[in-house]
Parts: sequence; structure tokens; C-alpha cells
Amino acid sequence: MARVEIYTKFMCPYCARAKKLLQSKGVDYEETDIGMDSGKRSEMMQRSNGRHTVPQIFIDGRHVGGSDDLAELERSGRLDPLLQAG
Repeated sequence: MARVEIYTKFMCPYCARAKKLLQSKGVDYEETDIGMDSGKRSEMMQRSNGRHTVPQIFIDGRHVGGSDDLAELERSGRLDPLLQAG
């Protein structure tokens, strides 16, 4: 199974939606809350080429985007192969 990382903030509905999708697939993920940690926010922005909204999601180190991007991967049938790649 691939390594999944997700940068989030408390009370973020888009973060909750992305995590719910991952959980529905039985995917374990590493969550980093950037709400009170400017260092982690900077890390997220550097890894995601300047994107500053949450969530930002990485699968095996590859930036796949945010909640809408994750949902599109699922709709198009491209998410499962990424998750199995690890």
C-alpha cells in the first residue's frame, strides 16, 4: 500500500471530505495539522509548489493536490492504482 500524507487544518470541511474518502478505502494516512505550525505550513507550500490551501495530499511523495483533485482521481478510476503502487 502506498504511503499517503495529508496536510490539514482543524475544522476544515475539505480536509474532512478527503479523509473520509481515504478512510472509505481503508487507507492509512499520515496527517499533519498546519493550523498552529508555520514551519509545517511552509513545508507543505514548498512540497506543493506554493499551494497554500488545505488539504494538500501526497501519495508516495507525489503531490496529487487537494480534496477536489483526490475526488477526481477517484471518479476517473485513477486513485486505486496510485494507492496500490506502494
